[in-house]
Amino acid sequence: MGVIKTILTIIGALVVAGLIFAGVKFGGMIGSVVSLDSKALPLYMNMFGTVLETGNAADGMVRVRKVSPDVSNDDIKDIIESVASDGNMQLVGDVTMFDGTPLREGGPKSKYTRIFSICSRPIADKFLNYSRAYGAFMPCRIMLREDDKGNRWLITMDMGLMIHGGKPLPPEMLKMAQSVEDTIYAAQDKAASGDF
Repeated sequence: MGVIKTILTIIGALVVAGLIFAGVKFGGMIGSVVSLDSKALPLYMNMFGTVLETGNAADGMVRVRKVSPDVSNDDIKDIIESVASDGNMQLVGDVTMFDGTPLREGGPKSKYTRIFSICSRPIADKFLNYSRAYGAFMPCRIMLREDDKGNRWLITMDMGLMIHGGKPLPPEMLKMAQSVEDTIYAAQDKAASGDF
């Protein structure tokens, strides 16, 4: 009985020491987490779940839509440009990175890859004045990428973390950010389905 009591006392002491260590080590962090947007933790957990599933951090940060086979690459551009305009944004870039030709003589065919860049200058200015770090994510992009089977995919950033991943944005900026998110996602969805 004395041995069991000693073991339980040691376990109890280790638990208390662990709690004290966690409180000292992470106490300030817990206080900071409380100040985040209420949607932040579920978004981070969802992202982390995807990372655990795929083993790829980038997979946890993007939104992907498969393109209908009857939608041409130029239709995709026209739809993205039209939806952007309807959302008071503009297509500011259209770059074909790979056009299907081999990258080197005798090499394999490259996979068609095209990047569309969309922006609202007034919104960009507001966010850059709030934090220059937003500039690393500007302009918003939608990538068209062909896979090994010839399927095409539209890929864009999951904007949830940009909007809700930190402390709550000021109301005016939140409204702007949600407008950008709505426009980018609508452009991606409509282009994928060929919805003019």
